[in-house]
Parts: sequence; structure tokens; C-alpha cells
Amino acid sequence: MSFNKKVAFYTLGCKVNQYETESLKNKLIKLGYEEVPFEEGADFYVVNSCTVTSVADRKTRNILRRAKKANENGKVIVTGCYAQTNGKELLEIDEVDYVVGNSNKTGVVDLIENLEGKSSSSHLVLNDIFKEDKYEEFEFSTFREMSRAYIKIQDGCNNFCSYCKIPFGRGKSRSRKLKNIIEEAEKLSKEGFKEIILIGINLGAYGEDFEEKISFEDLLEEIVKVEGITRIRIGSMYLDKISDRFINIMKENKKIMPHLHISLQSCSDEVLKGMRRKYGTDLIVERLSKLRENVENIEYTADVIVGFPGETEKMYEDSKKLIQKIGFSTLHVFPYSERENTLAAMLPNKVAPAEKKRRAGDLEQSEKESGIKVREKYIGKTLNVLVEEKKGNWYYGYSENYLRVKISDKNNLILNTNDEVKVKITGLEKELLKGEVEQK
Repeated sequence: MSFNKKVAFYTLGCKVNQYETESLKNKLIKLGYEEVPFEEGADFYVVNSCTVTSVADRKTRNILRRAKKANENGKVIVTGCYAQTNGKELLEIDEVDYVVGNSNKTGVVDLIENLEGKSSSSHLVLNDIFKEDKYEEFEFSTFREMSRAYIKIQDGCNNFCSYCKIPFGRGKSRSRKLKNIIEEAEKLSKEGFKEIILIGINLGAYGEDFEEKISFEDLLEEIVKVEGITRIRIGSMYLDKISDRFINIMKENKKIMPHLHISLQSCSDEVLKGMRRKYGTDLIVERLSKLRENVENIEYTADVIVGFPGETEKMYEDSKKLIQKIGFSTLHVFPYSERENTLAAMLPNKVAPAEKKRRAGDLEQSEKESGIKVREKYIGKTLNVLVEEKKGNWYYGYSENYLRVKISDKNNLILNTNDEVKVKITGLEKELLKGEVEQK
């Protein structure tokens, strides 16, 4: 075991990365390492990188260059998606000592232990991610966010959308054993968590790589049986993975929260075709409409890319109109970012950076207006809210359909954060619903 050795972590990108960092952190702490803030002097700096956009790449490089400012003798280790796709390039950065790809991420702990023992270690630990056939288990370590905890169920993606670099960083779709997922949910329940969020790269593909016949819908039907867990959220869904059975499960099981984050990207058929998405606008409208008809109070958030090569002003406006018609509570809008080795990087008719920026700003403004309309319809209604934090005299939490609520509790009915309460919605404050706890 190692004592008095300090390690600092910095995680960029998605919840999957954050989940994996927590596992690495937990293993090192068990071995006797002390976690310190990233800006403090550490013996080892672990940066878990993202490469979804060029901005993510730049942030990773900037963080790596910052690492040794607090301790120039500290060892800097970069892992994650950017490490997997651009490992040799990252190793050329003066401040970087070691690069460990996603295919070897759990080996970060072994690397640090080897360095402790002063044995020689390769500075570049990188295997072909596409040779990874089985899901790599990470040691259980609670990745929480306020009153919610995350469970990773799947990794990788087989889609190869034309703009996306992630399959090169994560490999092909690999599913976690159902038994291990249920065990983690049961552990989280015993820790007192009521809400869990299922995360992965392409959740709807869960089970497709197994020899036995098992699906994402099968997983949902099993995980709702875990006692103590009252709220189950689904991290993100592709439109083509929303089956009739999935809709029925959401309708019949009240534990599954009436909110979906949709990996949408566009509402233009021409753009979706260029992106190599497996759906068009007809399926978008049909699936999301059917969900609304069947699941009470369901709300949607989504990711959207603007300025994809060949996206004309008309295509953008058509996409915007359909997005407005559907009505999303929140949009995450990204100007198209060219990624090396993707098909989209070779497409003609690039959209000028200034125009991409204008469209992003325009859609974000439209989203704010749409978000207000979504929230206004709940004024006067009662929503179930999981309390997450208290600031001053106000409590804050999320409704079942993932709307953030600012809560007044004049009668002292809330005993703890992590309480589920019924809140009568009385108004809006910017993007927040405001309300009062109802008498039980």
C-alpha cells in the first residue's frame, strides 16, 4: 500500500467518463493514496479526456499543460477518448508523462503502482479498441450528483455517424452483465439513493452483443424490481431505439421517470441523411408523439448540431420549426465541429464559422422561449420533486420530468435533502419552476 502519496483528477466530457474516474479514484484511495484538488501539488495527475469536439480537445490540452504548475515533479497521466484516438500526439506535449487509452483505462491504477515501485513502464499504453469484445467492469464506486447516482450499463457504439469520432475512442458496442447492473442498483439502494440514472454511449443497443437474447427493455423490466429505488432515469436515447415495447414500459412503470434526453442532432431529413443517422423526421415526430400520448407529463431534452456541411439556411429553418413544434424543455446546441478521420470531414459545402455561431445563438434563443412555454403549463399543478439541496431559505430539486424546481417550505415539511415531496407550482423564475410544499 502507498501512504502519503497524493493524486489529483480532472475529468472532461460525459457522465460515462465521470463514472470511470470515480472508480479509478476509489481504487487508488483504497491503496492508500490521498486525493487532492487539481491545483494543489500532487505526485500523480490523472486527466480523463474527451474528444467529442475540437473544443474538448483544446480543453484537454490546456488542462494537461496546467497540471505541473503546482508540482513540476508530479507525473501527468492522460486517459480517455482523446488519449485513445490521439495518444502519440498527446505524448509530444512536454507536460505529459504517460498516455493510457480507453482500452486500458483500468490499468491506470497498475501504472501508478508500478511507478511507485520504480519499475519501468511504457509511456504509451494503447491497444486497438475495436478488438475489445467484452464490457470492461469498473470497480464499484458511487458516482453521485446531489441526490442521484449513476450506473454505467454499456460502452461503445456501432453507428459510425459521419460527424462522430466517439466509436474510434470507445470501440464497438459492449454491454454489461445484467447481474452486475442489478447488484450495483441494490448497493446504491442500501446507501440510501432513491434515484439512479442509467448511462452509456448508446443505451438502446444494450444486449445486442450478447449471445443470449436480452434487450434494453429486458433490463428496464428487471431494474424496476429493485426495492428502495423509486426513480429510474434513462441517460440518453437514439430515436431508432425507441420501440413500442419501450414506450409501453415507460407507460406502465411509474418508477421510470417521464423524461428522455434525445440524441436528436437535427430535424432536417437532408442533414440527417448526411449525418448517416438511422432515422428521418417522420420517425422523430411519430415516436415522440406516441410517447406523449402514452406517458403522462413526459418532457424531452436533446442534443442538436447546427452548421453541418451542406446545411442550407432553409434546412436549418425547417429543422428549427420542427424542434419548436415538438417542444423541448432544454436543448444542448453545438456548432458542427470537424473531427479528423470522419466522413463528414471530407464533405463539401462547409458552413462558415460565423454562420454556425449565428445559427447556434438563434436556436438557443428559440429554445429559451420554448422552455418557458413548457414550464408555464405546470403552473397551478402539483409535481413530485426529489429534494437535492438547500440554499438559504429555499430548497431545490428536480421534478419527475426533469424540470428544476425552487421550493418554499413554510411549514417545515422537508426533513432532509433526498426527500420526495409534492410541490404545488405557483410560478416561474427564469428557467426555474417555483412552488410550495403541499401538506401531506
